[in-house]
Amino acid sequence: MTFTPRTWVVGEVVTAALMNQEIRDQFNSMFSAWTSYTPTWSATTNPVLNNGTLLGRYMKWGRSVLCEIHLTTGSSTTYGSGNYNWSLPVQGASSGIAQIGHAQLLTTSNRWSGQIVIGSGATNCSAFFPLTSTNTRVDFMTPTVPETLASGHQVRLTFMYEAAS
Repeated sequence: MTFTPRTWVVGEVVTAALMNQEIRDQFNSMFSAWTSYTPTWSATTNPVLNNGTLLGRYMKWGRSVLCEIHLTTGSSTTYGSGNYNWSLPVQGASSGIAQIGHAQLLTTSNRWSGQIVIGSGATNCSAFFPLTSTNTRVDFMTPTVPETLASGHQVRLTFMYEAAS
């Protein structure tokens, strides 16, 4: 991962090791593989994944974070109650600005398009979808919004935000 470059001092001897650390290693980190993480899926009453899958991965360049979260519900997944949230790989910056990303819900017969919202300084994100197929005002994703979740349904979240550090 990229980091803050060093402050050079007048008369300092520049070595190969310093050049590798300050230039080569930072440059290489911009092309490295994504980092996997296990997001937490939560709500007022937390859902239980059981035999479903929940995967996350991210790439961090300086303080910019690009992240993907994929949830596939299983036959024994329970959905809890209340608004859904997913944990971020690193805390968001306290910038006073909310970040927006893209959300999809794939069900047996529908593909819903929604948004991700990450508040200033947040440690998690929330998905928002249309209330129904005819009411396109958006609200928090819940076990029944935009439709009742069932085994095999997928939630895909993709977003970019500024990290706290």
